Amino acid sequence: MKQIQTIEKAENFSAANFGRLAGIKDYVLELGPGIRIPGKVFGGKAVGATGGEFSLQVFAPGQETGFLHTHKNHEELYFFLAGNGEFQVDGKVFPVEEGSVVRVSPAGRRSVRNNGTEPLVMLCVQYRGDTFTAEDAADGDILAEPVKW
Repeated sequence: MKQIQTIEKAENFSAANFGRLAGIKDYVLELGPGIRIPGKVFGGKAVGATGGEFSLQVFAPGQETGFLHTHKNHEELYFFLAGNGEFQVDGKVFPVEEGSVVRVSPAGRRSVRNNGTEPLVMLCVQYRGDTFTAEDAADGDILAEPVKW
């Protein structure tokens, strides 16, 4: 099974390499006895994320999640990086392709499938819903120090 590689870690950061997008298909997510999802890898733990989770997933042509799911608290953003497919939320089905982004609230019943002829590559970011405030939007500070490479 493919493994995530640590690039670098220090007090205020960590970096990992998941490999080329074409190689995401070689990961297998083990959710429990007999539950294996090919082409999916979670990455939050690998980079020490503390405020959310993310996963990369590749759907081969004809592949789908095979189930609907919801969340108790987590909203999700789905970024489509390559390919074509369909997304379903609460029974509404619509096309997605490279460049599409879908936001789903926690209660949204969701699923995705690749109905195209090429791999469908997706990045999903999961975080606690209804928490971002106007104060959060102004959270960044631009520093006066020069960037040194």
